[in-house]
Amino acid sequence: MSHKRKNQAKQLRFFRKVHRTTGVLLFVFFFIVAVTGFLLGIKKHSGGIILPESKNGTTKELSSFLPLDSLQKNAQQYIKNYLNNSNFNEIDRIDVRPEKGMVKFTFKSNFYEVQLDGATGNLLQIDLRRSDVIEKIHDGSIVDYYLGLESGVFKLIYTIVMSFALMLFTITGFWLWYGPKRMRKS
Repeated sequence: MSHKRKNQAKQLRFFRKVHRTTGVLLFVFFFIVAVTGFLLGIKKHSGGIILPESKNGTTKELSSFLPLDSLQKNAQQYIKNYLNNSNFNEIDRIDVRPEKGMVKFTFKSNFYEVQLDGATGNLLQIDLRRSDVIEKIHDGSIVDYYLGLESGVFKLIYTIVMSFALMLFTITGFWLWYGPKRMRKS
């Protein structure tokens, strides 16, 4: 075997070892990212199971909507009554949907959404946003959420590790495919 061919074989063994070791160490994480990514991809087509379907209010006319602060108070009262707890009603996001005549509220310390009729302030729906839980699992921020780490440090570390691992998998996978072809040519 020529020196060049020995080097190519050595390089191929190295890439195979890196690929295998990375795969073994991160298998569970890659599996979680794949499953949660799939679920997030189909969330709007899940029939309301993953992401609650948006309900329709009484009017699409934005000028008929109540002021946001009034709607916010209603949403906070509805979620307080629903959960029997006033500690879980700090607003995270307000999503105004004029085309639906609806305003959606999500909260910082729970995974529920409240949908209100924009014009009347009446409750259209309270439902669990499973998609938010799935997204937090997908990007690693679920750990930050449960540990109360507002800096998002775990998500940052997780994202960096998983990104580099995926790049490493792509590179070593390419060489595991291309290396033998290259060796046969020489």
